[in-house]
Amino acid sequence: MNIEVPGGGNRVVLHTCCAPCSSAIIECMMQNGIMPLIFYCNPNIYPEEEYLIRKNECTRYAENLGLEIVDADYNHEAWLAEMRGLENKPERSPRCLKCFKLRLLETAKFAHERGIEAFTTTLASSRWKSLEQIEEAGLFAQTHFPDVTFWAQNWRKGGLSERRLQIIKEYNFYNQKYCGCEFSMRPQEKSLSNL
Repeated sequence: MNIEVPGGGNRVVLHTCCAPCSSAIIECMMQNGIMPLIFYCNPNIYPEEEYLIRKNECTRYAENLGLEIVDADYNHEAWLAEMRGLENKPERSPRCLKCFKLRLLETAKFAHERGIEAFTTTLASSRWKSLEQIEEAGLFAQTHFPDVTFWAQNWRKGGLSERRLQIIKEYNFYNQKYCGCEFSMRPQEKSLSNL
């Protein structure tokens, strides 16, 4: 798959949620001469042990490829405070949009601070997420930092979903069963209780 960073250049900040989601995207970027700086910003992930497992898998993959990975501060309590009143909303609801906005705003800020003109997110590789919400969140984030551009890319296409499955097997990645926050665990818990 041929891709190009908006505005040219070969640097991008890649907001990364986990190794499985980021693996084929990172490989594709590097095959196209793009060097991603991986930004692990996921205060939504619960519990903290899950956050650390996912972070460690991202770090293992980044280090194997010789890429820099930066871990944002994990502050789940602050994230919960921002989600107050939205706890009972389903996936793809205003809760997810607000979560995306928070995380991508931090990503845009990080790109601005590093002098990198574009940022994108692995969230757009998940079939469980709304591409429209992700794009809205990214465009919201870029309005706060005029020197950075959100790269709205559908990372599900171009064979990346299939390649992702191959890389997961090759690296024996931990592959989580829920999106990340405690609210996204509910459907899984319900289905398990029905067994």
